[in-house]
Amino acid sequence: MDRLRHFWQRVSEGRQLDDLWSQFAADARSSYGFYDRDVDWEEIHKLSPWRRPPHVARQFFWALLLKMSPARRVLLLMAFVMLALSAINSQKNFEVIAVLLFVLLLSLELADKVTMKRDLEIAREIQTWLVPSQPPEVAGANIAFATRPQNSVAGDYYDAFYPDPEDREKLMVVIADVAGKSVPAALLMATLQASLRTIAGENAPLADLVARLNRYACAHSLNGLRFTTAVLSEYNTASRTLTYVNAGHNAPILRRANGVVETLEVGGVPLGIRSAANYETASLELKPGDALIFFTDGVVEAFNESGEEFGNERWLGAIRSLPDWDASQTLQFLMKRVDEFVGATRQSDDITCLVFRSR
Repeated sequence: MDRLRHFWQRVSEGRQLDDLWSQFAADARSSYGFYDRDVDWEEIHKLSPWRRPPHVARQFFWALLLKMSPARRVLLLMAFVMLALSAINSQKNFEVIAVLLFVLLLSLELADKVTMKRDLEIAREIQTWLVPSQPPEVAGANIAFATRPQNSVAGDYYDAFYPDPEDREKLMVVIADVAGKSVPAALLMATLQASLRTIAGENAPLADLVARLNRYACAHSLNGLRFTTAVLSEYNTASRTLTYVNAGHNAPILRRANGVVETLEVGGVPLGIRSAANYETASLELKPGDALIFFTDGVVEAFNESGEEFGNERWLGAIRSLPDWDASQTLQFLMKRVDEFVGATRQSDDITCLVFRSR
C-alpha cells in the first residue's frame, strides 16, 4: 500500500484530483485549439448534420498526422493497421505490436518536447536578463510589474530605467507588445530592448527616440508583419511630469486620487508599420495618490473556460475600485481580479502589467 501511495505521489506530484482534472481540461482545450486551426469549418458547416462528424474526425486526424515527421506518420499508420488487424483476427497478437508502436511514437514525441522545453527554458532565462528583476527607486513614486508568458518565452516587454545612472531626474517607463508569440516575438523583443537602451543612453529627446525606434523596426518588420505596439514615456522626478508616446498600444489608464479616470492615447501607429510615420507627444502631471496602469492586450483579452473575455469594462472597473495602496499592492489587487476571472484556463497571449503609483 505504501508503494502504491508513493507511486501515486510521484506521478501526481501530490496534486489533488480536482487540480489534475483542471490541468487536463486546460491542456485539452489548448490542444483542441491547436488542431482546430487546420479544420475547414466553413466547408463542414455546409454539410448536413449527420455527415459532419466523420468529416470533422478525418480533418482532425490529418491535422495530427501532418504535424509529425514522415517516418513517424508511417509508425502511426502501422499502429492503426495493427489495431484493425487485431479486431479481424483476435488469435494473433497484433494489438501488442500496436501498443509497442504507440509507446515508441510517444517516446519519440516526448523526447522532442523535453529537448525543446529545455531550450525554451534557457531562452526564458536569457530573456529575464533583458527586463528588470526589481523596480528602480523613484523619488515621490513607486513601481511594480508582473508578466505571465503564454509560452516559456514572451513577446511582451516592460522596462523602467534611468538612461543616465547619474541623472535621477529622468526615468524611462516602457511597455511593448511584439506581434506574434513565442520565440520569433521574443527575438524581436530582444532587439527592441537593445535599440531602446542604446538610443535612450544617447539622451535623445522622446520624439526622436520613438522615430528612430520606428525606423529600425520597419527595417526588420517583414513589410509590417512583425510590428510592435508600445507606450514609451519619460518621467521627470523634479516636476512630476510624464511625457509619453502611445504607438498603437492599449492606452494606459490613469486613475487620479479623486477617482477621475484618464487614458493616454496620444501618439501614432505601431512601430514597424511606416518608416515615415509621425508621432505626437503629450505630457501630464502626476499628483500624490495617482495610479498609472500600463498593460498589454493579454490582460483585457484573458478568457475563462467558457471563452468569455475579461474585457475593458471589467479591467476599468477594477482600476476604479483601487484602494489607496502602493504599487506592489495595487498590482496584486489587479492581477487577482484577472486570476479570479480566468481560473485555471490556459491563455493564448502573454499577460503583462506595470503599475506606477505617485506618492
